[in-house]
Amino acid sequence: MSASVPHSPRDAGGAASHALVRPHWPRPAAWPVWVVPLLLAIVQVMGSLGAQRDRPSDGGEGPPWGHSDGATIGHTDLDVLGFALLLGGPALLLLRRRYAVFTVSATAAVTALYFLRAYTYGPAPLALLVAMMAAVVAGHRLVVWAGTGLGLAAFFTLTALIGVPAAERGQDGTFPVEEPTLGWSSVVVGWALVVLVTAELIRMRAQRAAETARTRAEEERRQASEERLRMARELHDVLAHNISMINVQAGVALHLMDENPEQARTALAAIKEASKEALTEMRGVIGALRAQGETAPRAPTAGLDRLDDLLARARSAGLRVEAETTGDRRPLHAGTDLAAFRIVQESLTNVTRHAGPGPVTAWVRIAYGEHEIVVEVEDDGRGVSPLDDRPGGSGIRGMRERAAALGGAFDAGPRPGGGFRVRARLPLDEAPDTAADETATPGRGAQ
Repeated sequence: MSASVPHSPRDAGGAASHALVRPHWPRPAAWPVWVVPLLLAIVQVMGSLGAQRDRPSDGGEGPPWGHSDGATIGHTDLDVLGFALLLGGPALLLLRRRYAVFTVSATAAVTALYFLRAYTYGPAPLALLVAMMAAVVAGHRLVVWAGTGLGLAAFFTLTALIGVPAAERGQDGTFPVEEPTLGWSSVVVGWALVVLVTAELIRMRAQRAAETARTRAEEERRQASEERLRMARELHDVLAHNISMINVQAGVALHLMDENPEQARTALAAIKEASKEALTEMRGVIGALRAQGETAPRAPTAGLDRLDDLLARARSAGLRVEAETTGDRRPLHAGTDLAAFRIVQESLTNVTRHAGPGPVTAWVRIAYGEHEIVVEVEDDGRGVSPLDDRPGGSGIRGMRERAAALGGAFDAGPRPGGGFRVRARLPLDEAPDTAADETATPGRGAQ
């Protein structure tokens, strides 16, 4: 199937905006492993050839890599071995990501051999510097620091023992290296420290970036988990109540279909109303999953202003429901209003499911206080207690989570004289985070 082409203005605008975004070069760590060695090989060979061509032959003022007395370090012309050593260091860098310690050790040996042969000093140490930085960033910092100190000490000791004075340079020999001077040794140690400190800074920055990314990922997972829990709770509350009503009324209709068709008709009408209500609320819940910019559902917000409709559906299912509201009734925060409504809804659903045979009466009490609202639902049934220790039970747990999310309290258990009681205290000053969750997504209130 061919890919679809955006035709809407919004899609076209999005494509245009993406076209204006300038591409970013990937970080060196994301480059193919051969890119850096190839660049270093070219730089080391060309730079060393340039240094050899510009090297003075009369012992006068030397290039930047010369002694302070004017004698030039590195007086041997490049030969086959010299070119092999210049290319060997970059070649070893191909292993830097998998074998960082071996790479830095082998590159150090190749670089030391190049200097002991007294080849012209150009950018020959670059491969070693890159290997050191790669090993430090990879986490082998102690090995590199200790190895650098021991390696420099060994190199200076060896050159002091076998090195020739600057005045006698040019003599033939396997290792015609010159004796190190204090100035030259200080420059080498200084550059080594600069490289190591720079590598440490890069490593710490990478660690901070990784920690930030990990924290962000954990926060996204936590928010997704909370959202899934909230959606599961909403789906349970919406479906359980209405499906329970439909189940009860369907049983009544089947029982009375032949004996009392008129009452069966009433039960079927209640089924129709309950199914319509379930579809309406389901649209509200699904609306929370819509992408930004899509049409939000137009269903009314579930809250205590719809309490009468909820009680009417419960009565149509055969429950005797008595309701009482005390205190100064006033508008509530969206989260508190929704939680109070859902707690009443789930409690009546549990009465329908678990109250047992015979006529059952449920009492619904809503008490508005100065700082909190108390929701209480009791029944006089003789059925099984709907506690959450039953397999798959989530109604009581969902109500408790709603109350806890608002900073309230929840209690549920059998009544002393029989039946079951649910009581929730919800603060009127809703927690800011919860309020934001209820209003951030289009259609959220219709859940």
